[in-house]
Amino acid sequence: MYQPREQFQLHERSTLELAGATLSVERILGILRRQWPLIAAIVGGAFALVVVYLLTATPMYTANTRILMDTRQTQVLDKDTGVSNALIDPGFVDSQVEIITSDDLIRSVVRRMKLTEDPEFNGSDPGLIPAIIGRVIGLFGSDGPASKERIERGTVGAVQANLKVERLLTTYVLSASFRSRDPDKAAQIANEIADAYTVGALDAKYQSTKRASEWLQQRSAELREQATASDRAVQTFKSQNNIVGTSRGLMNEQQLTDVNTQLIQARAATSEAKARLDRIEAISDKDLAQPTVTDALNNPVITRLRAQYLDLSAQYSDWSTRYGKTHQASVNLANRMDELRKSIADEVKRIGDAYRSDYEIAKSRETSLEENLKNLVSQAGSTGQAQVKLRDLESAADTYRNLYNSFLEKQQQALQNQSFPISESRIISTAVKPDRKSSPKTVLSLIGALFGGLCFGLGAAFARETLSDVLRSPSDVEDEIGIKCLGVLPAIGAKQMGSSRARGSRSPDGAPTIDVTGQLSRYVIDHPFSRYAETMRNIKVSIDLARLSREVKVIGIVSSLPKEGKTTVSANFAHLTAFTGKRVLLIDGDLHTRSLTKELDPGAKSGLLESLKDPQSVGHHIRRSAETGLDFLPSFVVSRMVNSADIMASKAMADLLSLLRNEYDYIVMDLAPVMPVTDAKAISHLMDAFIYVIEWGRTTRTALQESMSSSEAIQKKVLGAVLNGANPKMLKRIEGYKGSHYNAYYVEGA
Repeated sequence: MYQPREQFQLHERSTLELAGATLSVERILGILRRQWPLIAAIVGGAFALVVVYLLTATPMYTANTRILMDTRQTQVLDKDTGVSNALIDPGFVDSQVEIITSDDLIRSVVRRMKLTEDPEFNGSDPGLIPAIIGRVIGLFGSDGPASKERIERGTVGAVQANLKVERLLTTYVLSASFRSRDPDKAAQIANEIADAYTVGALDAKYQSTKRASEWLQQRSAELREQATASDRAVQTFKSQNNIVGTSRGLMNEQQLTDVNTQLIQARAATSEAKARLDRIEAISDKDLAQPTVTDALNNPVITRLRAQYLDLSAQYSDWSTRYGKTHQASVNLANRMDELRKSIADEVKRIGDAYRSDYEIAKSRETSLEENLKNLVSQAGSTGQAQVKLRDLESAADTYRNLYNSFLEKQQQALQNQSFPISESRIISTAVKPDRKSSPKTVLSLIGALFGGLCFGLGAAFARETLSDVLRSPSDVEDEIGIKCLGVLPAIGAKQMGSSRARGSRSPDGAPTIDVTGQLSRYVIDHPFSRYAETMRNIKVSIDLARLSREVKVIGIVSSLPKEGKTTVSANFAHLTAFTGKRVLLIDGDLHTRSLTKELDPGAKSGLLESLKDPQSVGHHIRRSAETGLDFLPSFVVSRMVNSADIMASKAMADLLSLLRNEYDYIVMDLAPVMPVTDAKAISHLMDAFIYVIEWGRTTRTALQESMSSSEAIQKKVLGAVLNGANPKMLKRIEGYKGSHYNAYYVEGA
């Protein structure tokens, strides 16, 4: 058995920041069931737009040509550079893309192929959609007839718009694709652009090498003059400073080296002569016939004289022994020996004089060389600054000469390259006539429309659900205000009811009766097997279950705002309950609009206000339904009352309800809306329970929360809520999870 909550708790409203409930499978499936018409409409719209586009769009054909960037071709003449395998800078390849799409290159193609006369590119046949856009833009002003330059610029822009040049991955290949309505024209223009690029590259190379050659020639002439002037300055400086150069260097440096060498040799010769002189003087005082003296001199004359002396000495020794020293022969030998000794002495003296003379000559030569060396050193010191200046002049002359030679070599290379017909690019794939259109792609477009429409549809559906501030399902009601939803009432209208007609009569006991045929207020009687009637039965069952634990006789039917259908709900619930044989009284408690009275008894002249004045006379103001036995207490006021809330909360109202409790099993009271007026809040203490009517898909969560939180008494006594006026078709989609046979028990037209 359902028990109302003791304390009403407001739940936080759903926002875009939905938690796990939004991401749950049940939540997603529910959104898809409710919003599938919106999704289908968006998908269908996108599909229709794409179909219209495919039917109206002009077929385009794309031809493709490929160009290879190969700098190794330009290195045929540069075999000694050693850079044949050098990589190409990626920036160079990307720069070629900009060159191919440049205005100048495209303009040359336009002029050569006379594309300014082609309607496809000159704007005379833009197509349906561009024509419409042009017409609209033309409404805001025009610059008059287009000039030739303007037409050419427009044609260049149109060709550039249809041209696509890109680098293939990380290769050095450029892919140039051109689109056109004519496949032959697409291939021709693509090939023409590729040819224009290669020819332009050759021409650019020729012009650049020509300009470089001219500049190098001019610069070489200047360097030649500068090198000649530098050489002339070197020779002039040498002549002015007596600087003579030889194969071994400068002459003064060579002389200084030679004199220094000669001085060293002279000093050695002087030392040698001095040593011989000192030796001859040392042995001149000794016995010159001694072997040590003669051996030291090593003179052939002395050696010969000594040999004679030795022979005579041996003979003298022999004769003196044999004949005696006084013998004439011995004396003659001795005299001859003395003569030989004297000859040796004279020869030694002569040798000593010769050695002395050689020493003096060597010494004199050494002195002369020393003087000459000093003079050369003095001259070398005086010409040091001149040599420094000379080296600067020679360095400048060498620099200018090297530069001249280098520029002369580059000039020759530039002249060779100028006539060398090879560029850094070549066509590796020529464009051919395409055999099928490239756009619009029918299958891809339809798939894209389907996928895009599905994405937009799902996005719109989820946005509509998450941003929606209204209630459409029992779970929304229970999550929002925390009370039980007793059911969803489908919308009913004049189509279901036909024409309505109200008649008045009297019952057998004399009481006035009402007889309403075909009105919304008795829909449950006319359609007892409808979903509307079954939902009303569920409300009655919920009330009966609540009656088991407490007294529930006076039931107030309220809503947050006007026009939510509480009057129709009140009348149908009362008719349904009375039709079961219960004693039921329906009271029109809305003293502001009296909608229930206008519906059930528009001719009433008395009712609730008169009963409040005299509760015992209430029976005279009650109308009874002849078919269902429902008693109805209308409300009759001449003008709108300003104290209706006081009347509803008065003691007289309490006395009247107390009296009626003894007479009826159910007292159903149609009350005014909660938010506009305070009548329902004022009478809430006299009610046993409330049934809260919420208009399906119209009442906002904000309004519902505000109205429920405005009265604590209503919160505590709300037995349940009912969603009213649901769209039957959408209701089926929302409840699709219940299966296709859920509505099999309902006969809406019965």
